Amino acid sequence: MLELILAPISAFTEMMSLGGEVVALIFAACVVMWSIVIERWWYFFGVLPKQSKSLLASWNARSERSSWRAHQIRKAMISRLNAGMSTNLLLLRVLVPLCPLLGLLGTVTGMLAVFDVMAARGSADARSMANGVSEAMICTLTGLAVSITGLYPSFYFRRRVAMETERLSDQFQF
Repeated sequence: MLELILAPISAFTEMMSLGGEVVALIFAACVVMWSIVIERWWYFFGVLPKQSKSLLASWNARSERSSWRAHQIRKAMISRLNAGMSTNLLLLRVLVPLCPLLGLLGTVTGMLAVFDVMAARGSADARSMANGVSEAMICTLTGLAVSITGLYPSFYFRRRVAMETERLSDQFQF
């Protein structure tokens, strides 16, 4: 059981030793991204139904729903729900394309290490260059892998906000 718990930590330290400091930045972006995904999932399935039910009950309890003032109150209620649904989605949308860019940063630093070895030795020895090329490829792989895992949740939540907003607009009848 302890091995199962320690396996991710050991994998992380191995990736850090193979890919350099940039891998730590990519993993930090991954943790933030998946924290947002989990929080948004919790919001959409746990919090939003209660909030929308409460605001809908408040709207239906109104005796007058056809004046300009009532329409503004309706817009404010829907806007409040939309703002709650959209929280942190911009950060999620930034983190998804940021991860490959961080991987590219690691690729560049790895290739700079290769060029440093070539300059120090005065030749292009394959063994001496392998470490820098390996570091570069691990950073690229890590950045792409993290980004790919965030593509679907980012699309899903953007689409879900649009669908829920439209659904709520239909429920708040005049």
